[in-house]
Amino acid sequence: MSQTASRLIATVFYVGYLKPAPGTWGSFAAIPMAWVLHGLGGFPLLVVATIVVFLIGWWATAQLTQGMETHDPSEVVVDEVIGQWIALWPLSAGLWHAGVDPWIFPYPGWVGAFLAFRLFDIWKPGPVGYFDRGNTAFTVMFDDAVAGILAAICVALAAFVSHGMLGA
Repeated sequence: MSQTASRLIATVFYVGYLKPAPGTWGSFAAIPMAWVLHGLGGFPLLVVATIVVFLIGWWATAQLTQGMETHDPSEVVVDEVIGQWIALWPLSAGLWHAGVDPWIFPYPGWVGAFLAFRLFDIWKPGPVGYFDRGNTAFTVMFDDAVAGILAAICVALAAFVSHGMLGA
């Protein structure tokens, strides 16, 4: 594939060039993509897509950053898509498990996932910061995956409190 293809993938169809805060734009763009994936194939499709896009994004990021001084330029936002999708896994899994119409993707869940992911992606606590300090295309992708996992834990806990403990 060409440099153009890797740029298209790594910047998520040039969303990474939006200013300010391209990472936030990349995370925001990930939500309707996750909704469509969930609508077409539920939680299993979202998981498969996350893995496939992680691998393709890793390749595209490596291609795009080859020879650059920085290993994580701000326009690379495919990593935010991966992290945001992982943050949305509990919402998708819960809806899929409950047999809810696959095109329903309620706003409290995705808003909470968005805010939690952005918090962990910007704050970079513990393992997120560790991988963020890495110097490879893999660590560019993986620090956001870890931020997504931390956000997913928060989303799952919030759903448990809201739907389990409170019975809503």
